[in-house]
Amino acid sequence: MSDMTDIAAPADIEDGFEDEPNMVRIGKKPIMNYVVACMTLLNTGVADVMVRGRGQSITKAVEVVEMLRRAFMKNIRIHSVDIGTEEVKREDGSTASLSMIEIIVGS
Repeated sequence: MSDMTDIAAPADIEDGFEDEPNMVRIGKKPIMNYVVACMTLLNTGVADVMVRGRGQSITKAVEVVEMLRRAFMKNIRIHSVDIGTEEVKREDGSTASLSMIEIIVGS
């Protein structure tokens, strides 16, 4: 079985912000970077923010939402939690199944 670090990922995933204006995609950066990204989106008037983590970042996605909810924005609500599997293409052309979580939070 191959290591999950072999999976190719676009460079913009690590920025915290994704192409969708209300999505924060969790990567390898520290948790606080993603908490700040969520707070920035919510403070600019976005009604809901989707926090999305794949593979080993699932735990970090849950931690981001919990830190946001418990320490910074106590009135925030978790609207939905979805789990699933994505097919991801590797650099060598093969595909792998990768678990993912999407947590939608908002006021």
